[in-house]
Amino acid sequence: MLSFYSPKKISFVAIDEAHCISEWGHDFRPEYRNLKNIIKEIDNVPIICLTATATKKVQEDILKTLGISDANTFKASFNRPNLFYDVRPKTKEIYSDMIRFVRGYSGKSGVIYCLSRKKVEEVAQILQVNGVKALPYHAGLDAKTRAKHQDMFLMEDTDVIVATIAFGMGIDKPDVRFVIHHDIPKSLESYYQETGRAGRDDGEGYCLAYYSYRDIEKLEKFMASKPVAEQEIGHALLQEVVGYAETSMSRRKYLLHYFGEEFDEVNGLGADMDDNTRTPKPKIEAGEEVKILLSVVRDTIEKYKSKDIVATLIGQENAMLNSHKTLEKSCFGIGKNHNAGYWMALIRQTFVVDLLRKEIEQYGVLKLTQAGSEFIAKPRSFMMTADHTYSQTENVGQGVVNSKIQGGVADEKLMLILKDLRKKVGKKKGIPPFAIFQDPSLEAMALRYPISLEELANVHGVGDGKAKKFGKEFVSLIDTYVKENDIVRPDDLIIKGTGVKSGLKLYIIQNTDRKLPLEDISKSKGLEMHELIKEIETIVYSGTKLDISYHINDILDEDQQEDIMEYFMDTETDDIQEAMDEFDGDYEEEDLRLMRIKFLSEVAN
Repeated sequence: MLSFYSPKKISFVAIDEAHCISEWGHDFRPEYRNLKNIIKEIDNVPIICLTATATKKVQEDILKTLGISDANTFKASFNRPNLFYDVRPKTKEIYSDMIRFVRGYSGKSGVIYCLSRKKVEEVAQILQVNGVKALPYHAGLDAKTRAKHQDMFLMEDTDVIVATIAFGMGIDKPDVRFVIHHDIPKSLESYYQETGRAGRDDGEGYCLAYYSYRDIEKLEKFMASKPVAEQEIGHALLQEVVGYAETSMSRRKYLLHYFGEEFDEVNGLGADMDDNTRTPKPKIEAGEEVKILLSVVRDTIEKYKSKDIVATLIGQENAMLNSHKTLEKSCFGIGKNHNAGYWMALIRQTFVVDLLRKEIEQYGVLKLTQAGSEFIAKPRSFMMTADHTYSQTENVGQGVVNSKIQGGVADEKLMLILKDLRKKVGKKKGIPPFAIFQDPSLEAMALRYPISLEELANVHGVGDGKAKKFGKEFVSLIDTYVKENDIVRPDDLIIKGTGVKSGLKLYIIQNTDRKLPLEDISKSKGLEMHELIKEIETIVYSGTKLDISYHINDILDEDQQEDIMEYFMDTETDDIQEAMDEFDGDYEEEDLRLMRIKFLSEVAN
C-alpha cells in the first residue's frame, strides 16, 4: 500500500470511524493503532479524525495514539431531540410486546438489533409469520443475499430489517422510524450509534431497548477468554449500559453526560422525549445521604470504583477493601441503613450533576469535583429517584409466544361456559373432558376469544388436529359470546409461532413411527427422558396421534395398562399427582405420564 501512495502527493489524511483507534472505543481494532506509522511513511501531512461516538476518554486516547495531542478539537452536540428513548424489561412476553409495537408502525421502516445470528433469524421468522414484512441481515448470509436484503429495505420492499450490529454501516436511509434493541448492546457508544439510525430526516424516531441483567451476565461470560486489560475495559463499558438501563432520571441527560455534554432536562431540546421523563418516579430527599457518599469517597482517598464505594457504605467486606484496610475506617458500614441498589442509584445521579467524576486514566475510579467538595462543606437539598428494578425477567424469550398464556386475566364467565361445553362434548364423544381441551387451553380461549379454527389452532395446547376435531362448537360459542357482550378482541395478542421446534417434533413423530427406542431418541437429541416425555406430551396435547405402545409394552403388562386406562377414562382430571395418589405408589410417575400419552392418542386424537 505504501508503495502505491509514495509517488503521489497526499494533501492530508482522513480517518473515519476514528473511535476504532482507542482501546476504550466500542469498536476497537488493534490494526488502527498502526495508522500513525503508516501516515509517517506517506508524508508529514495534516490529519483529520472523524467519529460520531467518542467519549472524552476515547478522544484523548485517539490524540495520544496518533501523536497529535495539541490538535484542534471540534465537537458538535450529541443531542438528537427528535428521538424518543424507552427501556422496557425483557420478559417472556417480549415477542408479543415487540409485534404489537411494530404493528403500530405498519408500512414504516424500522431496524431490530440482536446480538447473535441465531436470534436474528428467530426474530425475523416470528415477525414474518405474524404478517410483518421483515428480513434478516448478518454476516452468516452470503454477500448476494445481504446486498439483496439491504436493497429491499432501502427501496421499501420490506419494512423491517432484523440485524446484528454489522448492519447500518454506510446506510443512509433517512426515514427509519424505530430502532429496537432485542438485546442490550455492549456499550453506550454502540447504543448511541445504533439508535442514531432512526429519524435522520428529523422526523419521528422511537428507540426501544429490552433490558434484562441476564443479558449483561451473558456478555460478561463472552469476555472471559479475552486478555485481562480488555476484560476490565469491557466490564466498565457494560456497567455504563447497566446504569443507563436502570436509571430513573432523564435518559437524554444521562446519555449526553456520558459523552461529556451537559443538558437542561427541563428546557433542553427533547427534554420530555424518554420514558422516565414522561412517567417520572417519585423523588425523595437525599441531601444527607449525598454528604455521606461524598465523604466516603474523600475518606477512602479517592481510590475506589463505584462497587467498592458501595461495599464500604453497606459494610460488605471484599479483597480490595481488605488490602487497603478500609474495614478499620469509621466510614465502613456507615450507610448500611440503605441497600446497595440505593447507593448505586445515588452515585449515578451525583455523577450526572458533577458532584463526582470518573478518573480518565483510571477509568471508573470516583473522584470528588470542586462542587462535590463544596457540597460536603455546605450540604443542601438533593432530590433523588430510585433506579428501576428489572427482577421480573424470568424465562426471557423462551419458546414461542403462543406456547404460553401471555399474562392478563381470563374471562371467568366465558371460562365457565366453555367448561360446560367441554363436559357436554365429552359426554357426547364418550371421553373425559380433559381429553377434549385442558384447562390452560380454555383459559387461553377465555383470554384471546378465538372465533375461527385458524385462531383456535394457535391457542396453547390445541393445534390443527384438535381444532378441526373439536373446535367448531367452541369457536361458534365464543363468536356468539363476543357479539352479545360487545367484546373488543385483542387480535394483536394472538401471535403465531414459527414452528421453531417443528424439526424436533417431526423427528419424534418419524422415529416413534419407526418404533425407535425412546432412550435412543432422547440420546440422539441430547434430552433427558423426562424432557423427551414433555415434548411428546406437547405433541399429543396439540392433537397429533403418537403410538408409543411398543415402549410401554416393555415396562407394563397388559393388566397394568388396562388398569391405568380405566382410571383415565373415569377421572375428570389428567393431573398426574392425583393419579399417583390414586395408585398409592403402584406405578412410577414416568409410567403414568406415558400411559396418559397413550390414552390421549387412542381416545382423544
